[in-house]
Amino acid sequence: MGSGTTDEEVLGAVGPRLRALRRERGITLADLAARTGVSESTLSRLESGQRRATLELLLPLARTYGVPLDDLVGAPRTGDPRIHIKPIERFGMTFVPLSRRPGGVHAFKMIIPAQPEQLEPTPQTHEGFEWLYVLHGRLRLVVGERDLVLSSGEAAEFDTSLPHWLGSSDGGVVELLVLYGLQGVRAHVRTDPHRPARGTSGR
Repeated sequence: MGSGTTDEEVLGAVGPRLRALRRERGITLADLAARTGVSESTLSRLESGQRRATLELLLPLARTYGVPLDDLVGAPRTGDPRIHIKPIERFGMTFVPLSRRPGGVHAFKMIIPAQPEQLEPTPQTHEGFEWLYVLHGRLRLVVGERDLVLSSGEAAEFDTSLPHWLGSSDGGVVELLVLYGLQGVRAHVRTDPHRPARGTSGR
């Protein structure tokens, strides 16, 4: 074999990555077999490198772990704590995923770019609940009939079935930490629903 990363080396790194992912999620081989429809013996051999990784095996695993297929194939070898984050561009904003588990609460760093002209709010609705914390800048938050401005260090929490919109209040860049959850799954941090949050509390 020549020098450099070969196809065999790439496939050889899949097993250790799959084992690390399973242990990180606290899932047993039996649980994984039940979720994917792949037998325990096949999963064990795949993780140990005795079974070659194929598309038919990797697709259900990628769905179960909630990660892109290419992350399973091109992921760093086990023991490497780095996560290869791929920013998502939507609605003119950048979302950096900070969590990768399927279901439950999803965490993002959200970046609203500088806006030379004040944008007209275009509220949207969707199922779920949202908690946000302003890291930098001044956020304009429209939720239902309320039109609020939050500065660095302030937080808000709201039901996303209400029409809502986020933007910059002064045209500058805004950076946020955002948690999205399904309906009924709320962040432990609470804010007063009648005014912008001045601080946070525990459960």
